[in-house]
Order: sequence, then C-alpha cells, then structure tokens
Amino acid sequence: MYLYLILNIASFLIPFLYSFESRMKYIKRWKAVSVSIFITAVFFIIWDIIFTKIGVWNFNPRYHSGIKFFGLPIEEWLFFICIPYSSIFIHFAFHYFYPKVSLSDKTVRIIYWILIIVLLPTIILHYNQLYTAINYGVLVLVLTYTVFKVPNILNTFFITFLIVLIPFSLVNGILTGSFIDEPVVIYNNAENLGIRLGTIPIEDIGYAFTMLLMSLVLIKKIEKNNMK
Repeated sequence: MYLYLILNIASFLIPFLYSFESRMKYIKRWKAVSVSIFITAVFFIIWDIIFTKIGVWNFNPRYHSGIKFFGLPIEEWLFFICIPYSSIFIHFAFHYFYPKVSLSDKTVRIIYWILIIVLLPTIILHYNQLYTAINYGVLVLVLTYTVFKVPNILNTFFITFLIVLIPFSLVNGILTGSFIDEPVVIYNNAENLGIRLGTIPIEDIGYAFTMLLMSLVLIKKIEKNNMK
C-alpha cells in the first residue's frame, strides 16, 4: 500500500542528507533548485492530471495510500519533487567532483541532430499516440531551446543523465512492474509505442530527460538573474 511513498522517500533521503556536504555545499543552491523544481512540477503535474483523466495511464490502488488530489495519488505529486531533487543532485555532484569531464560543443550538436532525426519522424508517424507524440514533442522543444540558448548545460548533462538512468531505471522499473506482482503505474499501450526496456515504456526515458533538463535550464536562469 505504501510502496510508492517508500520509493519517493528512499530516492530523496540520501541526496537530501548529502546536500549539507561541506565541500560541494549543494544546499547553497536551495533557492534556485527548489523554485525550478516547483515550476517544472506544475507543468508536469498538469500534464499528468490530463493524461490520467483521459486514460493514457492510471495508478494501481494496491500500491498507494488512496489520498488523491485532482485524480492523482499524493505519491505522484511527491514524485515530481523527490525524483528531480535527487537527480539534479547527482548532476551537480558529478559536475563538482569531475569538472573537467564534459562533451565538446561539437559533440553536443551532433547528439542533438541525431536525436532530432530520430524524434521528428517518430512524432509524425505516431501523432495519434498521445504519450509518444506529446512527450517527444515537448522533448524536441526543450532540447532545441537548450541547444541554442544555454548549450553548456548539455555538455555535462548528456553524461550525467546516463548516470541518473541507473537509479531511475530501478525506481521506474518497480513503478512499471519489475520485482512486484502488478505495476504501480498502468500504461495504456494504445497511447505509446509499446516498446519496453524491461518493464519501462521507452517514452519514459524522454519524459525524464525533459523534466530534468527543464529544471536545469531554470536553475541556470535563476542563478544568472541572482548574480545581476
């Protein structure tokens, strides 16, 4: 019944405690991180509410407390705080301890164009599958904005996202049915490609990428404004 809540707390707790680490001093970014996560969460929660209402996905009552707001379990609301916080912590921790490890601008552009070449035809061919089309459409918009406005984020984020995918795959794998009898989040396969990485719909990778990248762009903007 409390599996989803436990996953949220477990994902958040260790990064939060390490936020006070004396060298990295991640807690000094608290204002920018919290504001960016909140703004991003508003966008994704509205998206989530609509998709839940029209049946793109749903939530298994067996694994959540039953407390709902606008049709979403309270655990789903917490997801948009706990998972981004821990993931962004990983990004900045890597950037702090390995500052010289990053991709060149040229490599970032190459990766960008490869993604665009893959994503645009997918959107066009699967325009009637809501999760696929809207998810990848938003990804293309956020990615394109970042490449042309704040490209230096991607020099590191393309690397750190691969690291984030390790804990993300564990948590999201459980949410989608790995290691348990039934999935916590039930997807309507008519609205996605039907391609799974284990139990995880392939669209979830793009969803996570967009959510985290949007937060990082906002953090960059907020910190830049604070320096003026």
